[in-house]
Amino acid sequence: MKHTLKLLPILMATALLTACPGDDDDTPLPEPSADWTKTNAWFEAGQNTVVAANDTEVNLTRGSAKNVILFVGDGMGISTVTAARILAGQMEGQTGEEYQLSFDKFPVAGLLKTYNTNQQTPDSAGTMTAMISGVKTKAGVIGLSEAALRADCASGQGKEMITAIELAEIAGKSTGVVSTARITHATPAATYAKSAERNWESDDGLSDEAKTNGCKDIAQQLIDFNYGDGIDVVLGGGRRHFIPNTLTDEEGKNGKRQDGQNLIGEWQNMYSNGQYVYDQAGFDAVDVTATNKLLGLFNSSHMEYEADRVNDVAGEPSLSQMTEKSLQILSQNDQGFFLTVESGRVDHAHHAGNAHRALLDAVEFAKAIQVAVDSVDLNETLIVVTADHSHVLTLAGYPTRGNPILGLVKTNDSAGNPESEPVLAGDDMPYTTLGYTNGLGYANYGDASFGDQRYSEPNNAGRHIHGDEDTETSGFHQETLVPLGSETHAGEDVGVYAIGPGAQLLRGVNEQSMVFHAIDFAADLINQAEASAVQ
Repeated sequence: MKHTLKLLPILMATALLTACPGDDDDTPLPEPSADWTKTNAWFEAGQNTVVAANDTEVNLTRGSAKNVILFVGDGMGISTVTAARILAGQMEGQTGEEYQLSFDKFPVAGLLKTYNTNQQTPDSAGTMTAMISGVKTKAGVIGLSEAALRADCASGQGKEMITAIELAEIAGKSTGVVSTARITHATPAATYAKSAERNWESDDGLSDEAKTNGCKDIAQQLIDFNYGDGIDVVLGGGRRHFIPNTLTDEEGKNGKRQDGQNLIGEWQNMYSNGQYVYDQAGFDAVDVTATNKLLGLFNSSHMEYEADRVNDVAGEPSLSQMTEKSLQILSQNDQGFFLTVESGRVDHAHHAGNAHRALLDAVEFAKAIQVAVDSVDLNETLIVVTADHSHVLTLAGYPTRGNPILGLVKTNDSAGNPESEPVLAGDDMPYTTLGYTNGLGYANYGDASFGDQRYSEPNNAGRHIHGDEDTETSGFHQETLVPLGSETHAGEDVGVYAIGPGAQLLRGVNEQSMVFHAIDFAADLINQAEASAVQ
């Protein structure tokens, strides 16, 4: 029976061939229309892509990457990438769908499976630990194997894993961690900390059990980082976790620490040649030629969304600016560098059900990646772009080509031409292209100004749009189906995009922990670190 099944396709093809008329005549093949040939823009673009891909040669020799940059768009799932691509194109006057973000142009792409060892839909602590340490672990756990129990300090002792940042430091490379979130938040923290609980950002959050068993908070671990000569560049938010609750920072906000320590002051004492900055002016004044240690904490909590950054009185650098300055400092090391850059607030805007802010942060993230591409030698630098997890954002409704991605759905008529008015759903109400499966739901603050109460509304799930709203403003929050206090992560695979030596190792569908192993192969981190440790 098995042999019969295997032969069926062959027999069917043979029958079709023998039944074809004109076996003995000279009937020509149909002439292709001019629109099908290379004079067609789509056809020509496809042909050019094939040629470019064929000409791309990527070194697959162990240790061929002197430098590594890992970009993580927190919560930047496939739907976010698609929507951000369209928005970026539309911001430049295009229809948007045909636009390419910086990392869309990378020669290698694949998928990563994001589940945690104990959760189908993951969190950032477990996912970033997988990418930076090479081992999957539980949700909420940072830098520890899955044998550790969440929020149980004692269970994590002896379960610590080494990270790519630590290996790079041991190997003599320069290192940097950049984020628009608090630098003690789960994703950046996974590069340097070991914690059974992601929320132990400063000592005020430690449990009594953690204090009894000697666990350190995450901010303390950053200051105490003792691999190599310490992390060279640290830029992000989270100032409150580094200063005592008796001290007021530059924003007039008190710190969180209960132990009385001023960790910023301790960092300054450790690095006499280092610079600490807290605003745009101080950041701009940094002389990269005279600085090899830089600490920037630009907000008491998370840094501002890109949509709101210009309204911040204190002033904050953009992700692109932080990326550029980091590379200027790190690239001075002849032995190379390892840099991690996180766009942390894509995730936060999604949790609030606010696609506008999420997408603008994703567009800025793509700009930061382009800065890196333009700043390094891709023959010796591996750049990996990915996400830790996705979100429940969807694009739907058959909008016509070029319809504003943040707008109401306007579809096509029966002839395929765009309609002038929004299409109505079965309840006779219009709807947006973008929506969330769950979360707080609809809110319409108009062109919300910095510092308003845009996230304090009670749950407002269900259908509320009537058509007179401006859905493209920063204060608009999309409708949602399932009422929850916060929109959740999603569990599907995320994209991974790579260029440079070893990039092709990330083709196909891989476990998320494969990111570390591809980086290790490309930069030979483990072997170099072991060799340096022996010396």
